[in-house]
Amino acid sequence: MSSIQHLLKPHERDLGGFSVRRLLPSLPKQAVGPFIFFDHMGPASFAPGDGIDVRPHPHIGLATVTYLYEGEILHRDSLGSVQTIRPGDVNWMTAGHGVVHSERTSPGLRESGQHLHGLQTWFALPLAHEDAEPGFWHHPASTLPLIEQPGLSLRVILGSAYGRTSPVHTYGDTLYVAGELEQGARFDIPSEHAERGVYVARGVVEIDGERVEAGQLAVLQPGVTLWVEALEEVRLLVLGGEPLDGPRYIWWNFVASSRERIEAAKLRWQEGRFPPVPGETDFIPLPSR
Repeated sequence: MSSIQHLLKPHERDLGGFSVRRLLPSLPKQAVGPFIFFDHMGPASFAPGDGIDVRPHPHIGLATVTYLYEGEILHRDSLGSVQTIRPGDVNWMTAGHGVVHSERTSPGLRESGQHLHGLQTWFALPLAHEDAEPGFWHHPASTLPLIEQPGLSLRVILGSAYGRTSPVHTYGDTLYVAGELEQGARFDIPSEHAERGVYVARGVVEIDGERVEAGQLAVLQPGVTLWVEALEEVRLLVLGGEPLDGPRYIWWNFVASSRERIEAAKLRWQEGRFPPVPGETDFIPLPSR
């Protein structure tokens, strides 16, 4: 039997000036563990004077997780947070009952130009925490556990793995590990987490002898320890954890356990009843569909 339950391929999305490869949600698999949305941004190059300008927009029912390989993003939110995220850091923003944020290129980098490359995921909040108070936490790379072996490094971004635990507060069992491997390097993925996936951001790997290429997300069979080997220089992410505690609906930037919650959030945004981002006046209007 194959060790890979599903092999997901990305869909390209243009976000205005740069593209993302979207892996979740997908038709065969809405989520892997609690992760219900997965975007691979870039790599993209911005000339001097250009940058990203994701205007203020709302979220409910989820937590956003941003992790960069290259470049910087300036985060602002309706809680008053202003934070630059750099490679190896992690930003965790709990939306709960509602938060608004923007993501932009900082003025200095806009003047000089930059390369941007990273991952953005959404963590679907458990039913008991859908209406949690919003919050934002930034954790520098130096605070995240790093496991180093010859030809291999694994950074524990969220949750627990390989006897190490990230300082980032999550909800329930979570697996989220960034790996850098030289050709021939190999490591195991233990069976302790209920759902697991391996996303190859760069290079090619074998998982129990099955080939997985860059841009593919391999959803693994549960309950067995599997090995991963780099066939060339590789950058990857291992993610998963507890499965969702019930179905979720996704519409635009909203995640909820019912359509009624989605409709209420749409009306709140349309009527301007979400809190604003201090210092910002523009916003992304509610889509027509």
